[in-house]
Amino acid sequence: MADTYRPQADDFEFISGRDINVDQNFASQGYWKGVALHFARNRFAMTGVILVGVIVLFAVIAPLVSTYDYDQIVSVVDGNGKEVVAKSLSPQWAGDGADNRFADRTFVFGTDDLGRDLWTRTWQGARVSLIIAFVAIFIDMLIGTSYGLISGFFGGRVDMVMQRFIEILGSIPTLVIISILAIFMEKGIGLVIASLLITEWIGMSKIARAECLKLKEREYVLASRTLGAGSFHIIFKQILPNTIGPIITQVMFSIPVAIFTEAFLSFVGVGIVLPQCSIGSLIEAGFNNITILPYQIVPPISVLALLMLGFNLIGDGFREALAPKLEDM
Repeated sequence: MADTYRPQADDFEFISGRDINVDQNFASQGYWKGVALHFARNRFAMTGVILVGVIVLFAVIAPLVSTYDYDQIVSVVDGNGKEVVAKSLSPQWAGDGADNRFADRTFVFGTDDLGRDLWTRTWQGARVSLIIAFVAIFIDMLIGTSYGLISGFFGGRVDMVMQRFIEILGSIPTLVIISILAIFMEKGIGLVIASLLITEWIGMSKIARAECLKLKEREYVLASRTLGAGSFHIIFKQILPNTIGPIITQVMFSIPVAIFTEAFLSFVGVGIVLPQCSIGSLIEAGFNNITILPYQIVPPISVLALLMLGFNLIGDGFREALAPKLEDM
């Protein structure tokens, strides 16, 4: 019988010094990194990000660096010592040869019928509308998510009572709620935010409840119960982190709805109070003069359209990134 070969020390070689290629296509990556990469590859979603980013940038910076304040009435004193107000001037650049006393002034969007610069007022209005929308949606997210998770987790009679309350609240027309609030509240930002808070959280709660019903029977929830975790610990520590994706998507679709609702409330006269302005109040003012001064309605309605388009593109991008199809992988 031949001797069995025994491995020697020089039969093996350490590979630490070699250049080992890693398959980047199938390399392990985190869930949120995959979502971010898929979102970044979506051209429509990135277009929405650019649109919203540009408008937010102008809304933040333009009123700060503008020559005029949003409530300032632009005027000059002529040779006779008489004050002349820049009422209803069409868009112009300084030195463009306009035959008026304001030929040396720049009004990118023109002036309104009181002599205020529409460039400054448009971006100030965009700032106000965005602040109202983000504040309202943030609070709605907290209320709606908590309400939906609690309703779906406990189920039974608790779920039945909570869902009947939502059905009753949702059956009341929004204009009725606004009319009742207008009796007890002054017109302004507070009334608009309160109107959004009462109605806009219902859709968020339904999304959270559906996700909770799907997740509460999972193994990790059962393990937490077995280890003695309390109900609210399971809801907000175990289930909530796994519902972030659909909630973010719902938020992206809710923001343009909130902006449009604010614009509608200001348009019908129960929103922002003059001289403060918002997208809706500017559209309302431009609509009143649309037959004689049509240029006044173009800037605010364009900003509103671009904001709604941008946020909807972002929402679609998040929805596809969080649940990609096989052909998109």
